[in-house]
Amino acid sequence: MADEIDYKIIGSEMQLVEIELDTNEAVRAEAGAMMYMGPGIKMETSTGGGLLKGLKRAFTGESFFITSFIHQGNDKGYVAFGAPYPGKIIALDLGKFGGSFLCQKDSFLCAANGIDIEMALTKKIGAGLFGGEGFILQRLKGDGLAFVHAGGTIVEKDLAPGETIRVDTGCITAFEERVTYDIQLAGGFKNALFGGEGLVLASLTGPGKVYLQSLPFSRLADRIVAASRYNTGSQREESSGIAGIGSNALGGLLGGDRSF
Repeated sequence: MADEIDYKIIGSEMQLVEIELDTNEAVRAEAGAMMYMGPGIKMETSTGGGLLKGLKRAFTGESFFITSFIHQGNDKGYVAFGAPYPGKIIALDLGKFGGSFLCQKDSFLCAANGIDIEMALTKKIGAGLFGGEGFILQRLKGDGLAFVHAGGTIVEKDLAPGETIRVDTGCITAFEERVTYDIQLAGGFKNALFGGEGLVLASLTGPGKVYLQSLPFSRLADRIVAASRYNTGSQREESSGIAGIGSNALGGLLGGDRSF
């Protein structure tokens, strides 16, 4: 049984979640996610259930270690966890979804003590070969609250039985395990080559709930890298131009050119 915790989500674009704990209640979080905590909170860092569990988490992009925050005081305790980049925090009550939920790797933020974070591979070989970000998923398992982070704006979809939505693999944040997940090639060679949307799309078929994100971290990182390369190139060109002017001036002096 997972601990029954209360919470509040604070902020709009750079959100944090503050968890309220009774005596001996605990919350587990990715190492380094904690923002602040009240008196009476004890931290315990471990692999969260042995070497194998630590390795599985590391394989999904999370830290090898997981930290438990246990309230040992008599009054109410609290601890807060911040989102790693601009976006929203989603609260998932796993008990309402059959005890498990699948989410994109790196999206786990924190969960009530008793929730397990497992690795979940996609079932079809096509998804494994071409799925990119959607190949390795995380399974949050238990009967309590778990919190995941999505980049940008969240879009919540309740798919009807047989209803299908096609999504860029990086834009998937989380979905019910009963939702069918598959990979489809983007239609047409020109679309794949020049469309800028990648070779494949994820296909999600209901019934079940799906959470999408408008700004995957990978997309944000790509834009930052591209911008930094452009700025570096511009600076080099400017430096080369200044150096060229300096070289010409020096050459003129040494060669007896006093025209300036």
